Amino acid sequence: MSLLGNIIWLIFGGFLAGLGYILGGLAMCLTIIGIPFGIQSIKLGAASMAPFGKTLESDDESAGCLYIVFNLLWLVLFGWEIALVHLTSAGILAITIVGIPFALQHIKLIPLALFPFGMHLR
Repeated sequence: MSLLGNIIWLIFGGFLAGLGYILGGLAMCLTIIGIPFGIQSIKLGAASMAPFGKTLESDDESAGCLYIVFNLLWLVLFGWEIALVHLTSAGILAITIVGIPFALQHIKLIPLALFPFGMHLR
């Protein structure tokens, strides 16, 4: 069932959203300071390509000082906008019964969009 959900997800915007995250991540990787943020953006793009059948997990070392600082920087610079887009998309999709599973996938991506350092979608 998750394969069918991922195929429909890709056709109706998941591919373009993931590609946007990946291209933005590659642009951020052009500077040395942007490399950690670019890698997280690429990770978010890969996660948004096929979210069905995956769960959100945190790393063991995700409570380190560097993770906290990077997550706060990400939240202020990029995270809240991405999370707001996922929340808006989830609200629009939840209006119809057919869109509810896709709305749940957008809601699943919100914590990853807010605090990507130390989290993975597996």
